Amino acid sequence: MSLLYHQLELLAPARDADIGIEAINHGADAVYIGGPDFGARVSASNTVQDIERLAKHAHRFGSRIFVTHNTILRDDELDAARKMAWDVYHAGADVLIIQDMGLLELDLPPIQLHASTQTDIRTVEKATFLQDVGFSQMVLARELTLEQIREIHAALDADRCKVEFFIHGALCVAYSGQCYISHAHTGRSANRGDCSQACRLPYQVVDSQGRFVAHDKHVLSMKDNNQSENLGALVDAGVRSFKIEGRYKDMGYVKNITAHYRKLFDQLIEDREASDFPVARASAGRTTFTFTPDPNQNFNREFTDYFVNGRKDDIGAFDSPKNPGQAIGWVTKVNADSVELELDDASKLLHNGDGLCYFDLQKELVGMALNRAEPLARLGAWRVFPKDPIAGMKDLRKGTQINRNRDMDWVRVLEKKSSDRRIGVWATFGETPDGFALRLTDEDGYLGEAAAPFDRQPARDATKGEEALREHLGRFGNTIFTALDIQLEVSASWFVPPSLINQLRRDAIISLEAARSAGYERPQRGQPVEPPVAYPEDTLTYLANVFNHKARDFYAKHGVNVIAAAYESHEEEGEVSLMITKHCVRWSMSLCPKQAKGVVGVKGTIKAEPLQLINGSEKLTLRFDCKPCEMHVVGKIKKAVLREAQAVPLKFYRTRPAA
Repeated sequence: MSLLYHQLELLAPARDADIGIEAINHGADAVYIGGPDFGARVSASNTVQDIERLAKHAHRFGSRIFVTHNTILRDDELDAARKMAWDVYHAGADVLIIQDMGLLELDLPPIQLHASTQTDIRTVEKATFLQDVGFSQMVLARELTLEQIREIHAALDADRCKVEFFIHGALCVAYSGQCYISHAHTGRSANRGDCSQACRLPYQVVDSQGRFVAHDKHVLSMKDNNQSENLGALVDAGVRSFKIEGRYKDMGYVKNITAHYRKLFDQLIEDREASDFPVARASAGRTTFTFTPDPNQNFNREFTDYFVNGRKDDIGAFDSPKNPGQAIGWVTKVNADSVELELDDASKLLHNGDGLCYFDLQKELVGMALNRAEPLARLGAWRVFPKDPIAGMKDLRKGTQINRNRDMDWVRVLEKKSSDRRIGVWATFGETPDGFALRLTDEDGYLGEAAAPFDRQPARDATKGEEALREHLGRFGNTIFTALDIQLEVSASWFVPPSLINQLRRDAIISLEAARSAGYERPQRGQPVEPPVAYPEDTLTYLANVFNHKARDFYAKHGVNVIAAAYESHEEEGEVSLMITKHCVRWSMSLCPKQAKGVVGVKGTIKAEPLQLINGSEKLTLRFDCKPCEMHVVGKIKKAVLREAQAVPLKFYRTRPAA
């Protein structure tokens, strides 16, 4: 099933095949998953056999499987990367998500290519270039506004290339593909799937005169993305694929968040059915759930819609990068081995194994996992026994607000079967010259048929016989189908034993599944424009992440004259921008010159001077580029990282090509 212009694709993550199967069962139109190697989540790889198992299940519903192939590659990895592309293609994968343009110079299978978020697509020029070199879908930068998304969508050929956008999950503070802090400090490259997450650390923020601006604040840590309120606006702006972040997330997260957005999109589709802009699902079937989805129940750092509706001052999770949970009550008494609580809602329950937490006086989050929870005589009052000693719980006192960030009752619900996805069929039961036949036509128009000989005998009770026949025909049990309507095309009321009905239904379902499998078409590979189009720039710095000769050849073919090597090749040993971000520490701390402009007594006194971030012995400089409203985190690579690299040299050119 191809992704048509007004079809909306819900794209869910999968750490492994089992989670991917549940994502499909909970309503995903597509799933993205790591293959055996070269994925931007180094600890979320999967075998080719698992990709095949997931693809077979997804294709039953017309859902698609995207394999992440989105690290930058060394020259000595190119052949293995090419082989992996063919392996996952033969396993049934529909799409490769890639970052490294060197892959386009290889003998790849005829599989559709999508541009990874790591390609940092923020401009019309970059987007149209990627379309013209053969990409069929592209993940736009998370930092874009609705107007910027609309502008890019309008510039693309909607028949050739679709817009994809992240709608939920953790946010990288840097423009994707533009962060090198992890590699500079540890040798673990974010562009190669091994980020050390320096953005989640606490920092001292110091001004140019050595004065503290902030103390132990997680100033590079963002809240989590949540576009639940903006889905209609994103559709109108041109987004057609809606991506949930989370290839490291567990089964419960993927079930819950996929179900949450499935319900929102189903409602959106229904609301627009009679409008001038109708939209549809990108795969088959309807999903029902045994629970009410709630994004607050999963790990989150609280939510933001980031820059979609413009710059806001509440996008950061500066107090803690952990999950603060939801407020449930306050402490009434601290005992030697227990804590007494009063719940805000007396009807709520606590459970053994729940996770509670609170902020200490320094606004650091302190966890409190429960061994046991006991209700007291007074409604809403509880005594809880934490796993860890009370004495070690800093600043815990009467009146402290308590949050819950793990509800064991919720966890148990999602450990069970929690969804049912079914494709509707119209069933027609009729006669043949020597017996009976059953024809099943599904909502996509696929047909399954079965017939069996039988010596027809009139039913003793015509009314009861017809009722029983309809009832047995409608029993689709553990299949992926459900009856929308049952038609009886018979000349008389015949006696039909349940065993015959079961045989006909079973054989017709096998026939229908075979027809669906035979009719499934993988999306087509986009063809590059000939002659090759020019890249928007003629010079590339280390920020272009060119890490192999094939990538260099690609850009040279497209008119780039000067091509620097990727930061990971260690040609940039001095101070450079290790991160570029739309987030601005000055803005978040009300120190932005633009904020102060026109304020009486302040105008002209606040300047975008550099700040310094300090974490232990680590020091980084913040520089501010106010025209595009961006912040650069500046630093240099550690000598230890350089020494380690010399022990295992990279097979890459060591000098910059001449113009």
